[in-house]
Amino acid sequence: MKNYKNILFINYGGIGDEILFLPTLKSAKDQFPNSKITLALEPRSKSIKNLTNLIDDVICVDIKAQGIKKYFNILKFIISCWFKNFDCVISSGKNPLVAIILFLTGIKERIGYDSKTGFLLTKKVQLNENQYAAKMYHALVEPIVNVEYEDPNIKIIGEFELGENLKKGEYFALHPGVSKMSISKNIFKCPKKEFWLDLIKGILNKNKQLVLLGTNDDKDLIEEILKDKEIVENPNFINYFKKTKNIMEMAFIMKNAKSVICVDSAPLHVAVCVNVPTFAIFGPTNDLKLIPKRENITLIKNDVNCRPCLWHKRAFNCETSECLDINPSLILDKIN
Repeated sequence: MKNYKNILFINYGGIGDEILFLPTLKSAKDQFPNSKITLALEPRSKSIKNLTNLIDDVICVDIKAQGIKKYFNILKFIISCWFKNFDCVISSGKNPLVAIILFLTGIKERIGYDSKTGFLLTKKVQLNENQYAAKMYHALVEPIVNVEYEDPNIKIIGEFELGENLKKGEYFALHPGVSKMSISKNIFKCPKKEFWLDLIKGILNKNKQLVLLGTNDDKDLIEEILKDKEIVENPNFINYFKKTKNIMEMAFIMKNAKSVICVDSAPLHVAVCVNVPTFAIFGPTNDLKLIPKRENITLIKNDVNCRPCLWHKRAFNCETSECLDINPSLILDKIN
């Protein structure tokens, strides 16, 4: 087996996609501990480097740019690869354009999913989308490693403290939002504000401490929550909206919670990575592909016959989004 010293990985998507890609990077680092690992990703996901020590360098490529700028960005990326002496490139993505881009980089060893341009790859991997996405990604590195797959994992790096009289294992952490980019594409994975208001009040009425997490992407929903005096005046309610300085600090808050409540979003993948008991709320997306089967993950969904539909049946929500009509009691009944 070859000893690769300078490996380029390419994985475009949100921060959640990069978290799901971590097992692929880990196996490469385990097999080639002295190798330099570079990850090409979208600018919006560069904070993944703050969640792991597996990545030595990142290359930001704005693959979502509009019009000709997108192809200019791709060309600029290809040219930059000519001068970085990569000895192997491994890329996700099922579009036939992927293999063409890898070929144009001039990198000798090229690994990707098979497609009609797969002949441009040196190693082709059959794409199996009917599995947990982290395992799907991991198949890309299997042609060059002898390392078994492990679920995504985040080690808390840095010094953090629990404030606001929080005690480890005694509070619930709730992150109610999703990325604004998905909303702009008419992709809705989050129940309406009434669900969150009833859920938060239900948890507080059980005399449980609740920490509300969120960033600017969640501003509109959280501002609606904060308008409710019954919630904000409850001494067990702790508002951490925009108070975590980075994604690692959010991971720390989650890891020390009794349980985390999230929708299908990047924070859900963070919760999975720190292995905290989690209520995972799913609407139109496929939970089988996005969370591992684990005893401490409780799936919360409205079991309508048409779900899941997003991605394999449609590219955006249907008009009714009935799958998001979720009763808060599905969570509240499980909280003692």
